[in-house]
Amino acid sequence: MTEIEKLENQIAELPKGYVTHRTVNKKVYYYRQGTNNGEQFSIRIPDEEVDFVSKQIELRKQLETKLKSLAVKTTPKKIANPSLNLSTSCSTGQALRNFAEPSRKFQKRDCYETVKKYVYGETEDKVCVVYGLRRTGKTTVLKQLISEFDEEHFSKTAYIKCRTTDTIANLNKDIIQLRDTGYKYLFIDEVTLINDFIDSSSLFSDVYAAQDMKIVLSGTDSLGFHFAINDELYDRAVMVHTTYIPFKEHSRLLGINDIDEYIRYGGTLKAGEIDFDSKELNAKDASFRDDESTRYYIDTAICSNIQHSLECFKDGRYFRQLKSLYEADELTNAINRIIEDLNHNFTVKVITRLFKSRDFGSAAQELRSAKNDEKRTTILDEIDTTQILETLKQILSIKEKEEQSIGITPVHIEEIKEYLKSLDLIEKVNIEQRYADNTALNSTEYYYIFTQPGMRYCQAQALIFSLLKDPQIDGLDIKLKNLIKTKISEDVIGHMLEDIVMLETRKSLSKKWNNKKEAFKLQFSDGEFDMIITDSESGTCQIFEVKHSKERFEKQYQHLINKEKLELTEKIYGTILSRTVLYKGESCMEENGIEYKNVEEYLKELY
Repeated sequence: MTEIEKLENQIAELPKGYVTHRTVNKKVYYYRQGTNNGEQFSIRIPDEEVDFVSKQIELRKQLETKLKSLAVKTTPKKIANPSLNLSTSCSTGQALRNFAEPSRKFQKRDCYETVKKYVYGETEDKVCVVYGLRRTGKTTVLKQLISEFDEEHFSKTAYIKCRTTDTIANLNKDIIQLRDTGYKYLFIDEVTLINDFIDSSSLFSDVYAAQDMKIVLSGTDSLGFHFAINDELYDRAVMVHTTYIPFKEHSRLLGINDIDEYIRYGGTLKAGEIDFDSKELNAKDASFRDDESTRYYIDTAICSNIQHSLECFKDGRYFRQLKSLYEADELTNAINRIIEDLNHNFTVKVITRLFKSRDFGSAAQELRSAKNDEKRTTILDEIDTTQILETLKQILSIKEKEEQSIGITPVHIEEIKEYLKSLDLIEKVNIEQRYADNTALNSTEYYYIFTQPGMRYCQAQALIFSLLKDPQIDGLDIKLKNLIKTKISEDVIGHMLEDIVMLETRKSLSKKWNNKKEAFKLQFSDGEFDMIITDSESGTCQIFEVKHSKERFEKQYQHLINKEKLELTEKIYGTILSRTVLYKGESCMEENGIEYKNVEEYLKELY
């Protein structure tokens, strides 16, 4: 990657415009204003983020100045054939070889083979679309494929990097020139930056792919591609989505084999762009290393993705009920709010469940009888969990009211969730609930899993941190305060581990069994199975408990040996083939038939 390209990438991730303010009823409100693609914008900035946003804007201006200076000194890339007069930024020949070659040192995404199969396969009158959120390896996949071309393929290959100033008309003219000059393999990166791309995307498949060209399109605006696939490119595209990175693949790409590291930082490959072997750098440069970096990623990679796609598709007709928020410059804030609320609600449920359960009673017993003198304490014997829960609920309730600064209706929420689903960012999971007499408790129960765990973890930790800073909690005994902090954090990670297992199992079943097998949570009136996998055709099922622990003890599988629960499960779903506890320790089999399976091994064996 050239210095100019590095600068362009850095600039693209920084906010545009300038910071201004308005005073309403003696209160100062800050805004980021400017123009984007000729359109003016004005976005409200929370008070606590004004300094950070101002510094980011200043950094953008410095980098833009540096870019202009470099551009003057650098001779523009020219395609090998001097007869071509191209409007877009196109690379071929040695310039393209230099651009693609460094990617050889990186591990390949699992989706690489799908793109390769398209390029080398028989013509199908289709294009290949590589799309996903920022920092998930889209451009690297393209560069790796180009770098491994033999001379015959490479001589017929061109790479176009689209910019916001490009138009479909200019791109079309360039493709005609490339085609007529003998180019067959065309890689068009960041094509969603072109405003009229979605409405004209069938041009690539219906015209050029039909003329024996292999066209690979890539872009960050996943929602734009989602619209195009359901409209202009319907049934004429090979889809390769990069947003979701399962544990096995994330581990292979970044050399991180610890599930806890995946929970803290998983979701993007930002760390891998720096140093695949440095754990210190991986953590420091991860997209979700703290609440600030997470907020910034959500704003630049998700909110702008949705807003830009809605602006560009069918003259904005897909804004639907979100039009009012968009016109009031509140759509970005609303998307942020929905994402934060989903993660906030997750954390609230974990905390509430923790203090309602007997976990603290168990913890008190463990601490009271600990073999290590330093860990042995009776501090939890005196804790009033009821009072602590009420205190936490009051704090959480106050925060919920404080966050409700935007007039978001249930319709807004459902539409934004629909678009988050289209981005492959969230997955809705059903919960089966049964009484002992086999009647349903509530057939409509469900919950949402985030496919990028680092995002949920950082936002949950930010909430925990703010709770513990509240005067009502901060005034507790330091040992008790630290124990509460540790216990809540452990439970958040534990429930996130359950989510990861559920998500990856469901995606694996969908891929291997075409949804003939199902995975969901099964709740009873007094307990639950963290996951059950059912096979309706064979009349069999498997049941699982998921524990964030390296230790083994009977309480972990108490539901898996409960006679009433087992009988009811077999009555509804068929013969139970296995009863498994997924945990962080070594895999083994208990004498009572309970299998202990290392969760990292389990996740790696799914795909």
